[in-house]
Amino acid sequence: MKTVFKLKALTFFVCAFLVSSMAFAQDIGKQPLSPRDSTSGTINGAVIKINYGAPSVRNRKIFGGLEPYGKIWRAGANQMTTFETSKAITVEGKTLPAGKYSLFATPGETQWTIIFNSVSNQWGIKRDGSANDDPTKDVLVVNVQAKPLSALVERLVYKINQDGFSLIWENTEVPVKVK
Repeated sequence: MKTVFKLKALTFFVCAFLVSSMAFAQDIGKQPLSPRDSTSGTINGAVIKINYGAPSVRNRKIFGGLEPYGKIWRAGANQMTTFETSKAITVEGKTLPAGKYSLFATPGETQWTIIFNSVSNQWGIKRDGSANDDPTKDVLVVNVQAKPLSALVERLVYKINQDGFSLIWENTEVPVKVK
């Protein structure tokens, strides 16, 4: 009787292992919908690094739709978008000390708010779907003007150049001046 029970238990565990292995193997090779991406560059001697989740438009209205105007957004997907500078810099005329920050944005039709927050190691949103920004930890908040783009940019991208950095997605570019 014990041998039959052991044989059935062993058969059950082997089958469960095989089924779970096949299910797991099906996910291998699949690209995530919002893969991690990063960019880096040097502005006036400061090394700047931006690490973010890069979602795609996928036939959705992004700004003023999926990301409503006037609501804080994690400026990427999944984990927090992080912004790191090796030296103190000036962002839109205000000083940002050297360090690693989470980056948030509040989209607007023409004006955006860019937020650098001292907490950089959390998930980008709370359980209720709101941005995981604690305003008491905001280090720097600046307002910038967004620019419309003539062509659709499918996947979110950040670009760094000698004048600063830009968030570019859908039909919008949000340039941020850095010195």
